[in-house]
Amino acid sequence: MRGGFWPPALLCAALAFALAFAPVRVRLPALLALLVAAAVASRISFPAAWHEAIFAGVWASVVVAALAVHRREVGLLVPAMLLAANTGIWAGAVTAISGSDRDLLRALPIALLAFPAGWVVAHRGGLAIKVLASWLIAVAILVAALPMVATPGYAPDHME
Repeated sequence: MRGGFWPPALLCAALAFALAFAPVRVRLPALLALLVAAAVASRISFPAAWHEAIFAGVWASVVVAALAVHRREVGLLVPAMLLAANTGIWAGAVTAISGSDRDLLRALPIALLAFPAGWVVAHRGGLAIKVLASWLIAVAILVAALPMVATPGYAPDHME
């Protein structure tokens, strides 16, 4: 979960679930903001000292985007665009440091889940989308916490 396809994919899924609660007239510009921000951020050369902060930012952004399913403001154009731009920046940044352009190109279409998820919300299935978003929050917290926990076998211990 430290690179490649999965971090930007989970970011895009969290954004899709949030945008499912927005009208279509808000989803389309937000998805365009996602594309532009991801393309720009993926072209930046980030210093090695920033890599851990970028991974932390990615997982924090998954949590923020997934929590947005509970906010009515996500249905407004400006908050949705800001959320999408934030998602694009972090997706592009994590791809720039540990993935490839192909990983980003495979991950970005996941944001299109906003349309079928929006259909589910429109047909009284919003709770299911919120449950899926909560699972993404759990995954993001676990992945972000893993480097902070001493895991046997990954670090030298007193036995070596």
